[in-house]
Amino acid sequence: MPLPTVYRLFRSTLRTQLVPVANLTSKPAKHNITLGEHAIAMTALFVAIMGPSGWILSHLEDYKKKKQ
Repeated sequence: MPLPTVYRLFRSTLRTQLVPVANLTSKPAKHNITLGEHAIAMTALFVAIMGPSGWILSHLEDYKKKKQ
């Protein structure tokens, strides 16, 4: 029984990996990241994501008003 064309195409794309998805290794990290670096990174990420959304939510009533 012949396989459908879409199924054969899907199987061939799973078999061939054109671009590596991730560079995974089982070795330990080359550079250890300190607790302070972790804190700075997490703070920057939090501010970058939550800052603009918090600003919009806190000024939502201003955005609802029509400018005349």
